[in-house]
Amino acid sequence: MSHLTDELVNQVTWKIPNALVLVGSRWGEDWNAMTASWVTQVSMEPVRIGIAIDKEAVTHHLIERGGAFSINLWNPEDTKVFVKFSKPAAKQDSKLNGRAFRVGRRGMPIFEEAIAWLECSVWKALDCGTHTLFIGDLVDCGLQGPETRAAAISDTRMKYGGAKRH
Repeated sequence: MSHLTDELVNQVTWKIPNALVLVGSRWGEDWNAMTASWVTQVSMEPVRIGIAIDKEAVTHHLIERGGAFSINLWNPEDTKVFVKFSKPAAKQDSKLNGRAFRVGRRGMPIFEEAIAWLECSVWKALDCGTHTLFIGDLVDCGLQGPETRAAAISDTRMKYGGAKRH
């Protein structure tokens, strides 16, 4: 039996395959998109999607107040976008950090370059410690790259999860 250390927890949890996405959020005139990797489908009837968002993130605040979020899946050939969205986004016209978006059915940013996207209305928010698991009912979705695999965290040198680094 191994001794549970932060290093071991990090090494093991970083092996969990995760998609890498841009989560869009909005409340009033405040817009954001952030890189996230903790996203999964949690129900088939109704279709529900879960995303875990750090409680200190701007996106958390906007989802909490706006009651919705978008998930934008990206081509693995363009992973530099995820570095750009690791900090709060700057909005100018219909662009966040220089990337064009349109407004979805629930008012969330849907990126024009996304190979696939989902827009969800928050059904439930579960306090999970450092993060909140927002579970959303799917209200709309689209697909531009049916043959393109979605980017995963393993396509980058990024690491997220495991034990909190101090």
